[in-house]
Amino acid sequence: MSTPVSDIGLIGLAVMGENLALNIESKGFPISVYNRTTAKVDAFMSGRGKGKRFFAAAKLEDFVASLKRPRKIIMLVKAGSAVDELIEQLIPLLEPGDILIDGGNSHFPDTIRRTKYVESKGLLFVGSGVSGGEEGALKGPSLMPGGSAAAWPHLKPIFQAICARTPEGEPCCEWIGENGAGHFVKMVHNGIEYGDMQLIGETYDLLKRGAGFSNEEMHDIFAEWNKGELDSYLIEITRDILAVKDESGRAVVDVILDAAGQKGTGKWTVISALDDGMPLTLISEAVFARCLSAAKEERVEASKLIKPVDGKLAGDRKAFVNDLRQALFAAKVVSYAQGYQLMRAAAKTYGWNLNNGGIALVWRGGCIIRSVFLGDIKRAFDRNPQLVNLLVDPFFKAALETRQAAWRRVIVQAVQLGIPAPCLSAALSYFDGYRTARLPANLLQAQRDYFGAHTYERTDKPRGEFFHTNWTGHGGSTTSQTYTV
Repeated sequence: MSTPVSDIGLIGLAVMGENLALNIESKGFPISVYNRTTAKVDAFMSGRGKGKRFFAAAKLEDFVASLKRPRKIIMLVKAGSAVDELIEQLIPLLEPGDILIDGGNSHFPDTIRRTKYVESKGLLFVGSGVSGGEEGALKGPSLMPGGSAAAWPHLKPIFQAICARTPEGEPCCEWIGENGAGHFVKMVHNGIEYGDMQLIGETYDLLKRGAGFSNEEMHDIFAEWNKGELDSYLIEITRDILAVKDESGRAVVDVILDAAGQKGTGKWTVISALDDGMPLTLISEAVFARCLSAAKEERVEASKLIKPVDGKLAGDRKAFVNDLRQALFAAKVVSYAQGYQLMRAAAKTYGWNLNNGGIALVWRGGCIIRSVFLGDIKRAFDRNPQLVNLLVDPFFKAALETRQAAWRRVIVQAVQLGIPAPCLSAALSYFDGYRTARLPANLLQAQRDYFGAHTYERTDKPRGEFFHTNWTGHGGSTTSQTYTV
């Protein structure tokens, strides 16, 4: 091809790629498409892409030649080695200033590495989180691009045209930061998604097993919640799920096996939190809850051996529903607070300049965790861009203080009924721990010094001075030289 025809190119016509390509074309941007399996390209062009401004390429050389400079290429292939292999195939065909965009769920350290490598070849690299699933890709996803900053002016008109919009019309896409920042923020988004889903699952379990509500009644409860402070995509789809019946008239949710799957982004989030020393307790419990659910056969056998607590809610069911609503909201605040703490730590570790309010705006629409609640987070960071924790923002501080009595009643009720609520309770423990001036870590430090001479700091001395006690009277004066907080 002698004359370039397309504003952008896309490689990988699986579900996300196909829908994102249709979205881009519908916004007025001619687009070239390529897939390693050419039959997929042919099927697309004779189906959903027929009669539209697509250029279908059978060879990578023709695909690249069809793009206007600087060439912009979105790669939507399986995360991992497939991305690296595709980059190696593309580099010899490109020229300085051309832009490679990884729109898959890549792990952020890979994006850091790839940005450095691709830039060393004179090209630009962007790792962009894409959230919203199939529907979001087609109608407007949440986009979280990061990487080579020089690429953003070229991508901004397209990305902000195809992304979701807030109710106020603001684009749910903004430049996130350097190298792996975009994929890191997408990873944290997915971790919060794990937490939100588990919190809703625990609430559903307490309503169903604890209070004896029917699916129809729970449908009405979630429908009502979706009109207020809990208005969100996940509450909305939970409402819808509870109303769906199969061809035999049974509720579909009741016949789904209680063994959860996961693709690894939640685990990555927890590992990152451990690496940066951040107490991401709620999201960690959400990941572990999925792991426990996967041990279905073991749980079934254990249920036969260990007598369960046999009880139902004894109090006012309407009051319990109100308590659950408040507890769910409060726990969600903690989930986001922990996620933002992790992003703050990572920004320091990797030298990123993250716009925390802007991230909340990006998540306001198009993504799985979109909710009205994120507007309050945006306003919190507008009030104080250096906010260290959402829990100390005046709005969220008051919100949790007024809901903590209901939150505690829910946890007590769950314990008494023998219904696990790991995320609801982990959130409350974090809230109680964060607002506590003196934790029992003084005893822990004494124990560490007793058995390992790890030393400790004193309350009557400046921070940074370390001491050792000869606890047994026959120990030496040698102490450990490492001390990590």
